[in-house]
Amino acid sequence: MAITSSPSDPDLRSPLLKPSPKESEPEKLTIDDMLQKYCGEFGLWQFRHFVLTSLAWALEAFHAMVMIFADREPDFRCLGSGCEETAKSVCSFEPGSWEWVGVLESSTVAEWSLVCNQKFKVGLVQAVFFGGCMIGAGIFGHLSDSKLGRKGSLTVVCLLNALFGCLTTLAPDYWTYLVLRLLTGFSTGGVGLCAFVLATEPVGPTKRGTAGMSTFYFFSSGIAVLSGIAYLFQSWRALYIASSIPSIIYLVFVIPFISESPRWYLVRGRISEAMKIMRKIANSNGKFLPDGVILALDEDANDSRSSNEQNCKKEPTETKEAITGSLIDVVKSPITRIRLFLAVAINFLCSVVYYGLSLNVVNLQTNLYFNVLLNAVAEMPAFLITAVLLNKFGRKPLAVGTLWFSGLFCFMGSLMGSVGVWKVTKMVCGIFGIFGMAGTYNLLFIYTAELFPTVVRNAALGCATQAAQMGAILAPLIVVLGGALPFSVFAVCGIVGGLLAFYLPETLNQPLYDTMSGLEDGESGWRGV
Repeated sequence: MAITSSPSDPDLRSPLLKPSPKESEPEKLTIDDMLQKYCGEFGLWQFRHFVLTSLAWALEAFHAMVMIFADREPDFRCLGSGCEETAKSVCSFEPGSWEWVGVLESSTVAEWSLVCNQKFKVGLVQAVFFGGCMIGAGIFGHLSDSKLGRKGSLTVVCLLNALFGCLTTLAPDYWTYLVLRLLTGFSTGGVGLCAFVLATEPVGPTKRGTAGMSTFYFFSSGIAVLSGIAYLFQSWRALYIASSIPSIIYLVFVIPFISESPRWYLVRGRISEAMKIMRKIANSNGKFLPDGVILALDEDANDSRSSNEQNCKKEPTETKEAITGSLIDVVKSPITRIRLFLAVAINFLCSVVYYGLSLNVVNLQTNLYFNVLLNAVAEMPAFLITAVLLNKFGRKPLAVGTLWFSGLFCFMGSLMGSVGVWKVTKMVCGIFGIFGMAGTYNLLFIYTAELFPTVVRNAALGCATQAAQMGAILAPLIVVLGGALPFSVFAVCGIVGGLLAFYLPETLNQPLYDTMSGLEDGESGWRGV
């Protein structure tokens, strides 16, 4: 017998308890919003993670600057009587009329006679190293955005650094040494950018600038420590071993305690893993992340959809299709294409000045270990000042100001002589020049990272890093010219770089976008206000 119901009877098929709107529609937030609202922008978790990750910058300093000491030209002495007073270069003496002070193993220059018509080989090996950095920055920038991730890429480059650094000590001749330095440069090129992005992506938007500016403290500290290591290990082969062992220590005792970036998990569609990290951040920071909150990309966060779609997407452990991007996407977009061109040009010019002034210490004819230490210490106040002013004046004015500050002192240095008080004044101008450019170099990392969305951030940053390595390749060639020309070139680079920075947008207090469409929508909305 059929059972019928009157219009007044309740529908027997409908549930007795209907889900509340909060249960059916979870709160969808971007990572920046979740950090600010629930997890904390820079608490205990971010501080620990930031320090452990940024230690990799010291490793990059070891592998990049070790050549200043390993490839130095040692002191020499004449074997004839009365010739010390006129000795300026070994090239002015006949073979056998002079000898190196100390053992031949103290330097590659002494061991393989890289002097006079062979001196170009010293500059060549330095240029080849930075060429390897340029290649590695592009490759690992792409891999860290795609398959390997930030932590995976950092692990690989540190492993390769340790391997190639130790193998360099076994180089039997110059050309083997050259190849090993190329390979070391290849792995070193990915260390800084992977460590920087991994350290800053879990930091909230209002704290990210200061945190990013602080990463270079580790690089400068690494240079300062390297000066002491080089003083203790006078043999270039022992020095390469001593400067490579920290990479092994980092791999074993630090990498296991570093987390992958939740932003990378999010854009790869691995939402449950991203949420797991966000809960860790909240718990470590003494915060509480409610169960009804879920991560979403810029284009999906708080997007009004039909109730059916919302019901299908309410589980926070959902796995979505990965969103990928490449430099082709950056070039296709009018917004990011202009940003990439300006970032590449400014990074190139900045690197010419920074590495040029750093390598120019060999022309000051003073204690090499002390000069390198002094330059490293001189950079640290620049990091502090720019970090303090970063959120007060913004990225753009600070970039212009530091570039022009360095350019001005480089111009003054080009007017100074090389004797007496003018020599000291020229050295001071160089210190102020590297002071300003160190601030710019540091600022450009956080600035460039904020200009591009997560899906292509490391690829764009890798491209800018490649441009910086091209500038580093050019720097030694400018230094060997001597006289007033190097300072003149550095001055022009600083001034032109400041002019180009005028065309970049300000990123202070702007969202750190995840996708290309999110960036484009955000820029359109900003223009429409």
